[in-house]
Amino acid sequence: MQQTILAIAGKPGLYKLVSRGSNNLIVEALDATHKRMPAFATDRITSLADIAMFTETDDVPLMDVLDNLKTLEQGKKASINEKKASGDELRDYFTKVLPEWDRERVHNSDIKKLISWYNILVEAGVTDFKEEMSPTEGDNIDDRK
Repeated sequence: MQQTILAIAGKPGLYKLVSRGSNNLIVEALDATHKRMPAFATDRITSLADIAMFTETDDVPLMDVLDNLKTLEQGKKASINEKKASGDELRDYFTKVLPEWDRERVHNSDIKKLISWYNILVEAGVTDFKEEMSPTEGDNIDDRK
């Protein structure tokens, strides 16, 4: 799961890797539309497994932060509305998720994006943030390792 869920710069939401072409990736939106589209090398594509959050000590992988959020929310969608919450509310909420987060380098927009991504993943039924992809997942991916 971690390698096949992608964020694409400039495009909202998250995407699932469906297939690989000769010069592009075929991705599917994780939202209700399930729209498929090509993503090219010129797009800044990042796997969720490659993202980390700044803390006062070491950076924490995004999957660990998402797992903390899942534990806090007991597997349900986030109890805070990231679009309407004030900056103070977002920071207080995020402190419950990751107490040692770096208050200088993590911005409110980062917290909003994290909560938004968490909600997208929960709605899509993706909640095993720390488990590796099983052999039955991602059957459309040709060169699985």
